[in-house]
Amino acid sequence: MQNEINQAVKVLNQGGIVIFPTDTAFGIGCKVSDEAAVKRLFTIRKRPLEKAVPVLVSSIEMAEKYVDVISDDVREKLIKPYWPGALTIVLPLKKGSLPNVVVGEGDSVGLRMSNQPIALEIIGGVGEGITGPSANFSGKPTPYSFEEMDKELLKLVDYVVPGEIKLKQASTVIDCTIEPWRILRQGAVEITLSS
Repeated sequence: MQNEINQAVKVLNQGGIVIFPTDTAFGIGCKVSDEAAVKRLFTIRKRPLEKAVPVLVSSIEMAEKYVDVISDDVREKLIKPYWPGALTIVLPLKKGSLPNVVVGEGDSVGLRMSNQPIALEIIGGVGEGITGPSANFSGKPTPYSFEEMDKELLKLVDYVVPGEIKLKQASTVIDCTIEPWRILRQGAVEITLSS
C-alpha cells in the first residue's frame, strides 16, 4: 500500500486528481492551493463552481492554516472528541488562504480530519489540505465501495488508491461560524446541540 500512497502524493503534487478511500466514502481530491486542479475537479464532477468543497486535513496545525481562529469551544466540544472522524466543521476562512473556487466565493470553509490512515498519510505527504468531496458525478450516488464507483469517472482522474470504507455514511456537517452552532447535515457522527 505504501507504493500506492507514494504515487498518490506524487500525482497530487504534480497537480493531478486522485480518488482515495476515506472513513466515510471514496473521495476525489487535489491540492487545495492548486486552482487549476480544483477547477478541473469541478469540471470532472460536473459540479457548479459556486458550490464549496470540503477540505481534508491531516492535523489541527494544518486546519489552522485555513481558518482565522479555532475557538476553545470548538476544540473541546468538537475536535477533541470527534477528530479524526466523520465530522466536517465549518469555520471562518482565513483571508487569502484558499483559492475562491474551493470555498465557492464564501467566507467560510468546511474542514475534516478523516479517520482513515491512507487518507491521512496522503494528506500528510502532500503537506497541505486536499479537497474531499465524494468520488461521484454531482447528484449521483456516493460510492462506498470500489464496485460502486462510476467507471466513466475513473477514466477522468489521474490515479486511484484502493481501500476499504468503514462507515459507509456521509460525515456530519456543523456550522460553527454562527451562534448557536447549526447542524447542516446529520451524518455518521451523532451530535446533539444543547440549546
